[in-house]
Amino acid sequence: MSELNWEAASVFIAFFALVTVLGFIAARWKRGDLGKIDEWGLGGRRFGPVITWFLLGGDLYTAYTVIAVPALVYAVGAFGFFAVPYTILIYPLLFAAFPRLWRVCRDHGHITAGDYVRWRFDNRWLELAVALTGLIATMPYIALQLVGMERVIEAMGFRGEGAWSHAPITIAFVILALYTYHSGLRAPALIAFVKDVMIYVFVIAAIIIIPAQLGGYGEIFAKAEQAYAGKAGAGLTLNEAQYWPYITLALGSAMALFLYPHSLTGILSASSGDAIKRNAIALPAYSIVLALIALLGVMGHAAGLKLDNPQDVAPRLFLMFFPDWFSGFAFAAIAIGALVPAAVMSIGAANTFTRNVWKPFIEPGLQGEKEAFIAKVVSLVVKVGALAVIFLAPAKFAIDLQLLGGVWMIQVFPAIIFGLFLRRFDGRALLAGLIAGLIFGTWLVWGPKLTPITPLPGAGVGVYAGLYALALNIAVAALLSAMISAAGRRAPQAVRVGD
Repeated sequence: MSELNWEAASVFIAFFALVTVLGFIAARWKRGDLGKIDEWGLGGRRFGPVITWFLLGGDLYTAYTVIAVPALVYAVGAFGFFAVPYTILIYPLLFAAFPRLWRVCRDHGHITAGDYVRWRFDNRWLELAVALTGLIATMPYIALQLVGMERVIEAMGFRGEGAWSHAPITIAFVILALYTYHSGLRAPALIAFVKDVMIYVFVIAAIIIIPAQLGGYGEIFAKAEQAYAGKAGAGLTLNEAQYWPYITLALGSAMALFLYPHSLTGILSASSGDAIKRNAIALPAYSIVLALIALLGVMGHAAGLKLDNPQDVAPRLFLMFFPDWFSGFAFAAIAIGALVPAAVMSIGAANTFTRNVWKPFIEPGLQGEKEAFIAKVVSLVVKVGALAVIFLAPAKFAIDLQLLGGVWMIQVFPAIIFGLFLRRFDGRALLAGLIAGLIFGTWLVWGPKLTPITPLPGAGVGVYAGLYALALNIAVAALLSAMISAAGRRAPQAVRVGD
């Protein structure tokens, strides 16, 4: 505790206090009956294009993104930039499909993807499978926000021992739990304004001031190239063996991104399909910022940083090149960047559990204030679960599970996206395809070292395992749907009495 950077910590605490106040007063913003689950969990579906832009940006571009993307670039170079194209590839799909999904969900009162799947295919087991896939994939995502927050807290010098080692993030998550319970989705939507402005400020400062002190970008890239020269698979450009892994990882990650419960929560909270289309056009601005954040990994080599943990690269750069007060400002932005998505993730998970697990299988008559109350309680349980992952398991456990999360989430693509445009798929066939994809994808990734890249047989190149599993998923669903349809056509028609 004696090593604590008090100047940075004071600025950090001040901004954290500001967003705490905003979190509690958010209940009065766009006032609604928070005893209803659509008001608490979707903000009453009243967020226009601007609010949706900040909410989705705050939801998708998280604290762990700000920490992990520079860390990956620091470790391997150009391959770490795959996060930039995948956050661009998703937006044509967002424009084409999700306004239609929003309209269907609005018209039929759907809160979650599971609600939509149950309505569309009349299969509660498919609903359950989609819900559980989303819940399991979301939990490590929340835990990783804590990992990002811990990196900046430790960078300020707070290194407690024993039970005190996790004290700051525990306090932060207790505060988060309280204002999320109180204000619902309105809290992260309001806080996202502050978070995004702060991130834009520190990123712009970083890409101007750090290069100026390192001799310019030419010097930065020259030194980084020297640092990568002795590392296998690392470099400022992709080598030939990395082309297909890079392409397929970007494509598969893009296909999964908006299927997570928290992503759909942000989309379904929009006030109109037009608000979603406008965001599909405007959200790539965040991808530009993400590319600039990724450059911090290259700058780390130019600055001569020798790190045991690459996740320290961004915090160390700010402490090296900026005054302490501005480092505190940047660290506060990253920490708030953990609170916004963690809040939306816990709300999305709570909505999903309440509507698609508890209601259909435990309490079918659930509705009204009791439905909202259970969702609020579950949102607290989810946060406690994320803290437990950090307390009881190494951070690598959450990282490994998150790698699997993308492979799992892409398997719900046929049920949600195909269901919007095609009538030929049967719910039972989609359930079989989903299960086959989940099992096959997990088998491909699982091993002594979890990796989402699987070698392509006979070609000597790697491909994203989620796409392999999705291909099997679609093949099983299409084949069984055709068989079920053919069996239905061959079945004798019932004869009406009197014919």
